[in-house]
Order: sequence, then structure tokens, then C-alpha cells
Amino acid sequence: MWQKTTGIVLHTLKYNDASNIVDIYTRENGRGSFLVPALRSRRSSVKAVLFQPLSLIEFEADYRPTANLHRIKEAKSRMPFRTLPYDPYKSAIAMFLAEFLYRALREEAENEPLFAYLEHSIRWLDECEQGFSNFHLVFLMRLSRFLGLYPNTDDYAEGCFFDMLNACFTPLQPPHRAFLKPDEAARINVLMRMNYETMHLFSMNRVERNRCLTVINDYYRLHLPDFPVLKSLEVLGELFGG
Repeated sequence: MWQKTTGIVLHTLKYNDASNIVDIYTRENGRGSFLVPALRSRRSSVKAVLFQPLSLIEFEADYRPTANLHRIKEAKSRMPFRTLPYDPYKSAIAMFLAEFLYRALREEAENEPLFAYLEHSIRWLDECEQGFSNFHLVFLMRLSRFLGLYPNTDDYAEGCFFDMLNACFTPLQPPHRAFLKPDEAARINVLMRMNYETMHLFSMNRVERNRCLTVINDYYRLHLPDFPVLKSLEVLGELFGG
């Protein structure tokens, strides 16, 4: 059945000389895999250039209940980017977050609040002119709410440890190795208070920002089965090392 939908591009893989397989997180049906023509043609109704990391697109696909791969007939940009593909810092963030979402979002079901959050975040990053060095950190912490992984901050007090395994702050050192000591736990608590509008007020140096990114990635790896070390993690750490 042909269905019009809106989606966010997560990952593209070459299938053969004529086609690519594109993983897209859609508003109506959650995550899906789609067969997209790879050939470049002015007459084509599905242009390969549309399927860049985090691109917002509107398209028509042939959804079949027993199929794992759906064919796309028509596609167009929902929001042409102003800066995201052209700013090296923003494009690195987009590449990293697309890879992260490709590994983290596995549900094939509608989740309107999650889609709205992703769309709002992508638009915000594209329109922001400065002060977005902490964007990926704030994005990932807030994403955890939609995946049921957001830490419990109610019990935080100065000097607490952060128990990564049980997602909570505790005054006692946990009896396992997956925890943060009080100095790093305090930094995570600060990070959880940030949002896109206020994050520029919280300064971090290279070591602090990279450490937060590593901790967040480790946190997700603890709670999501088979979540890997991301290839783009090191690139992003180097780029925002200032």
C-alpha cells in the first residue's frame, strides 16, 4: 500500500550499482528500511542528494506488512538546510547523531513525541548561529527521556556518586564498577539541567566535553543491547576539542 510519510534520514548503505538501502525514522511508522535509486538523474523523482544524515524528507513508499524493505516512489525535502551541510562543526554533529540514532532507535512503531523532539532539534541546530558546542551532549541527555533511560535526579546532593547501572545518584559508592565519582557526577547533574537556549552559559574545556561524551556513550551502551562504540565519536571529540 502506497503511503505518504515524513521522515529523518539515519543511515545509507549501498545495495547495488542502481540502489541504496536507507534507514529512515518516520513520523507515522517509526523506523524503516527503504530501497532508494542511487543513480543521479534530473528526471528522477527520488534524488540521492536528499538522503544525507539527519535530512528531513517527505516521501511516498510502498508499505507491505511482510516486507522488511520498502520501495520509495517520490521524495522531496521537508526542510532545505541553511547551514547544516556547509558548516564543518554542524555536519560533524549531524554525522555523529545520525549514527547514534541509527544504533539507538530500533522500534518499528509510531512515536509522535520522539519524532517531534528530533525534528525540533535538527531545525534548532540548522538555525543556530553560535554557541552550539554542547548541542550533542544536551541532545543525547534529553533523548534518554524518550527511550526510558533518563536518570533519576531527585536524590542528587553534593558529594553523591552516579550509579550508571541503576541510573541514579547515591551517597554510597555502588558495589560495581559502572559509576562516576562525585566530581564527575556533579558535572553530569549540571549537564542534565542544560537546554538548547541555556547551554552556551555552561563553559566546558576540551577534556570535560570529551569526557561527558564518553560517559554518555558508555551509559547508553550499558542500557541498550549490542550498542557499539561509535566510529564518529573520536572525530567529534577532536573537532570540539577547543
